[in-house]
Amino acid sequence: MSGHLPTQNLNLGFVSMRFNSTDGVSLESSKWCQVLTELGHSCFYFAGQCDRPAERSYVVPEAHFDHPEILDITRIAFSNRIRPPVLTMRIRDLAGYLKEHLIKFIQKYDIHVLLVENALSIPMNLPLALALTELIAESGIPTIAHHHDLFWERKRYLVNCVWDYINMAYPPRLPSLVHVVINSSAANQLSHRRGIAAYVIPNVMNFDQPPPPPDEYSASLRADLGIADYEYFFLQPTRVVRRKGIEHSIEFIRRLGLPARLVISHASGDEGDEYAQHLFTYAELMNVKLIMADQIVGERRGNLPDGRKIYSLFDVYSRCDLVTYPSLLEGFGNAFLEAIYYKRPLLVNNYTIYSIDIKPKGFRAIEFDGFITEKTLQQARELLENPALVEEMTEHNYRLGRRYYSYRMLASQLKGILHVLSGEVE
Repeated sequence: MSGHLPTQNLNLGFVSMRFNSTDGVSLESSKWCQVLTELGHSCFYFAGQCDRPAERSYVVPEAHFDHPEILDITRIAFSNRIRPPVLTMRIRDLAGYLKEHLIKFIQKYDIHVLLVENALSIPMNLPLALALTELIAESGIPTIAHHHDLFWERKRYLVNCVWDYINMAYPPRLPSLVHVVINSSAANQLSHRRGIAAYVIPNVMNFDQPPPPPDEYSASLRADLGIADYEYFFLQPTRVVRRKGIEHSIEFIRRLGLPARLVISHASGDEGDEYAQHLFTYAELMNVKLIMADQIVGERRGNLPDGRKIYSLFDVYSRCDLVTYPSLLEGFGNAFLEAIYYKRPLLVNNYTIYSIDIKPKGFRAIEFDGFITEKTLQQARELLENPALVEEMTEHNYRLGRRYYSYRMLASQLKGILHVLSGEVE
């Protein structure tokens, strides 16, 4: 580790494939930036797409996993067992190109520490990971690798012709690099598979600053979504990807037997539209009203070109009656924390990280374990018919959120890691 790194007024360089969405990586990096800025540091960004302040951003389109060249490399890399030599050349050429730009980024903003958000965790952009690995190894720049997902958690990466690159860069083991994961299982797996020790920092919300009550702006949300006054508004605040288990939400509403609509707030994202089409078919078979609201739900309020309102996540949480979160697999569970923060009751599948890291802290939710039961439905009906019970549950959960998942906890842990990187702590 560098013995000359100051611990005050650092220039911190966040690196990711994108900083422009309501996905978990972009949201959590925003929270880290806010906390680090309050600690007196300055944040800058390197990404393929970026909606952060332009004067602090360095954008290289090839850093995005959705760039046509990267998509083609990923398609070939994860559909063959023998690598075509031309693919090796394309990966190495792009890695060199991205490394040159990373060096310029560091020089332009006089970066002291890199914070790599998931780019050394999951192989959605092989050239970027190789570029980062070589750069960190050659420069010794202090770096925090923040892992939201790890490649062995995704089945689609296990058949490939790039094991040498994966073993090199996902994640690398380097002297100036410290690792942060978001759950205890990932820390155990990283130690077991790669011999790497990691800090565990779960996702957070600003529980010391409670959300305001819903305002006039969002009063039109239900009407804009087409939800009648007599219908319940159930919110599925996730992307439309298979591991979110959204079929369970549809079955839940069907069997609940109450007038309700299921609103999905996010788009399909990086895994295609086949699952979304399946959900529409399944919802029609189950006679459940499904609304895809990603066009009018964003990180911030605004207006579409046709004049329609764009609502924030705060708006949709504050106006919904219940949050559905039936995920099969999660790195942590941003939507779980958001539901706790906005004091909404929620339905949750007993996914592994929830079972290991979250539930033991005492949170209360409408739970099921792999399939919907009559007990699940009865608990939901009791809550929907009893506002006092909802208030007691959500206030209890909020207190626990403030204790375990607050910005104060994040600030304390990040200060400790920066001290380690500075060489002040061995």
